[in-house]
Formats: sequence, C-alpha cells, structure tokens
Amino acid sequence: MDKTNNPSVTRSSFPLVPIRSLGPRHRDRIAAHLLALDESDRYLRFGYAASDEQVNRYADGLNFERDDIYGIFNRKLALIAMAHLAVSDDPVQAKAAEFGVSVLKAARGRGYGARLFDRAVMHARNEGRDTMFIHALSENTAMLKIARNAGATVERSGSESDAYLKLPEATLATRLTEMVEDQMAELDYGFKQQAKHIQELLS
Repeated sequence: MDKTNNPSVTRSSFPLVPIRSLGPRHRDRIAAHLLALDESDRYLRFGYAASDEQVNRYADGLNFERDDIYGIFNRKLALIAMAHLAVSDDPVQAKAAEFGVSVLKAARGRGYGARLFDRAVMHARNEGRDTMFIHALSENTAMLKIARNAGATVERSGSESDAYLKLPEATLATRLTEMVEDQMAELDYGFKQQAKHIQELLS
C-alpha cells in the first residue's frame, strides 16, 4: 500500500466503488447526467445556472484526448456521478489538473464525490501532475469539504474559493492500483450491461 501523508491517498472510509473511465461514446450519457441536475445543482457545478443548451454545449465540447472523465453507474447503467479532470492548455500550469464533480441527488450521502476525487488524484499522480486544483463557489460546501478532507489548502475570495492539493509522485503501488481498478470497473460495467440486456429480453 502507498504510505503517504496525503489523506486522499490513504483514505479508506468508503467501500470500493467501480469507477469507469469515460470516452466519446459516453457523451450522451454524460449529457443526460448533467441535464438531470436541477437549477441549484447546475449553479454549484458550473458556477452559474446553466441552461439545457449550455449543458449540451459543455458535453459536446469535452476533449477526451486531453482530459479524463470518470463515472459511476448504477445497475440500470444510468450515470449517477461523474468527475472531470481537466488539464490546462497553459504551459505554466502543465503539471496541474482541475477537478470538477457532480452527483445526482438520489445517489448522495454514499461518498461518491470523495471516491471520484481519490480516483482523479491517483490518475493525476500517475500522469506526473503535482497539483490538484478546484475552483468552486464558496457556498459549495460539499466540494470544499472533499478538498479539505483530502488535505487541500482552501483560499476564499468572496463568493468563490480555490483549493490546492500538492500531489506526491507516483509509485508502483499507485500504478498497479489504477490498473486493477480500471479492470474491475470494466468487468462491473460488462456485468451490468448483460443484466440489463437480460432484463429487457424478459420484459
């Protein structure tokens, strides 16, 4: 196990949750997830009350070659939680990654946001990033709590807050763990696909 002082690396208070890496073929599911957020949740996620058109534009503009998107699916293969790990185009910020997350109301209280953050941290480390960055509205207490619990430094400036988490270098343990978790998530997704297909046939 990777022994560091980073709480986001060693935290084990939540059970293992299959977290799948998302690609272009999941774009419609991503859009459906975000469109299911109500006005208040969209305001916290995007920093403004995004309209359906703006949400669809965001989903259509996701760059899967540059950024990493992660999701948690329920048994019906609905995307109930997702995270966006974005890499800056600014060469000065080349080793930093920005994290954003959204969880549907019905799936809250299960630690999904924190699990997605942990997953993003591990990938960022393995990709050579040294800083995780979160920009959020100061009233987004859930997001800022995730950052603080992970050991991030939070700086508030009026209605907005920035959180910075310095990341340790990758280890053999983090690389192997990411490989295993990717494989488990793929298997879980495949099982859910089969179960859904059988259920549709029976109905």
